[in-house]
Amino acid sequence: MLDIKLIRANPDAVRAGLGSRGAQYLPDLDKVLAADRGYTAALAETEALRSWRNEVSKKIQEFKAAKKEAEAKAVMAEANSIKEAIKSSELTLSALEKELDALLPVLPNLPDPKAARGAGADDNKVLREEGAKREFSFKPLDHHALGEGLGILDFEAAARLSGSRFALLRGAGARLERSLIQLMLDMHTAENGYTEIFPPFLVNAEALTGTGQLPKFEEDLYRTASEPPLYLIPTAEVPLTNMCRGEVLKEEKLPQKFAAYTACFRQEAGSYGKDTRGLIRNHQFNKVELVWITKPEESAAALEKLRADAETILRALRLPYRVLELCTGDMGFSAAMTYDLEVWMPGENRFREISSCSNCGEFQARRMNARFKREDGRKTEFVHTLNGSGLAVGRTFAAVLENYQEEDGSVTVPEALRKYMGTDKIEL
Repeated sequence: MLDIKLIRANPDAVRAGLGSRGAQYLPDLDKVLAADRGYTAALAETEALRSWRNEVSKKIQEFKAAKKEAEAKAVMAEANSIKEAIKSSELTLSALEKELDALLPVLPNLPDPKAARGAGADDNKVLREEGAKREFSFKPLDHHALGEGLGILDFEAAARLSGSRFALLRGAGARLERSLIQLMLDMHTAENGYTEIFPPFLVNAEALTGTGQLPKFEEDLYRTASEPPLYLIPTAEVPLTNMCRGEVLKEEKLPQKFAAYTACFRQEAGSYGKDTRGLIRNHQFNKVELVWITKPEESAAALEKLRADAETILRALRLPYRVLELCTGDMGFSAAMTYDLEVWMPGENRFREISSCSNCGEFQARRMNARFKREDGRKTEFVHTLNGSGLAVGRTFAAVLENYQEEDGSVTVPEALRKYMGTDKIEL
């Protein structure tokens, strides 16, 4: 959440920052500014009435001390009228404060001043490509065709069970999914220094508000009918980041680095007709998520390390990929700076996002009231939060099939996975 003091002090700078994300956010900013003007005016009126009440109370005491009962009685009548005015003013102030509190969470984070400006995906910056794309002596298939041909992906059975945009993995397919999760967790914990967490897959509304999915993106969430409702997590970012909600951490405990495998659940609202084939955009998918909790001055460097940690999985699997810096118009709601990793998919002849690594600054911490205290005992400060996929498992599964396929329809198992798979080839 943006600091209302920042919005008051620098409305033009905030407008420029939000405008770089897209003009759709400016009406929300106008509503916040209007509500804040009303709140500020009501606060000034309430404080003036309270000051008046204090002056009148002082007069009453002075008249009583001087035994001027008539004068004291007259002023007491005035005090009663002020009391009613204050009560009315405080009710108005409370209503305006609630209105402002409801509007502020709708505003996205301000982009980092260093972030590339742009309107959308076409304006993202390709920073570099890693790994050589394989030269095929045959026309490579996409992962959907490969998986069905090998009998390891069964979309028809999944549709009978759950409907469209679900996948059922059989035999070596289920083992490959499990092996990828194990490889990612082993590398991130043993080599990259993360603490493994296995969090709940259901969270409350406060957790989703803390990381920014609520209130703006509720249509993309699966919600239970319980009261109060619980929500299936769209990413492990939600429970991992909210582990510090309401906490005041000690400086020496930072940074904190967490890794978690979870299933993730998304309605994919607004994606009708997009990527309906295969594993790219499903309602349920597996992901290994990485989260950092840092001091403000360390978060920029932490983002570089987070991205590098996600890249270690792609390097271990020897999958060609590229690194993008997202422009302001393509960044997520809570992000101030984002790098995407895109893996090469020869069956589609295109790159596909497989990880998004973001620095959210204090945006989520302010929503969660997550703070830390420095060793010198100064007042508390908000932590900075970062998150990234390390990696999206289903998309990694698809990339392995497409990049390691053979002309006979079999798939060679990447060397890094063979100890988990117990074989070097997937075949009929």
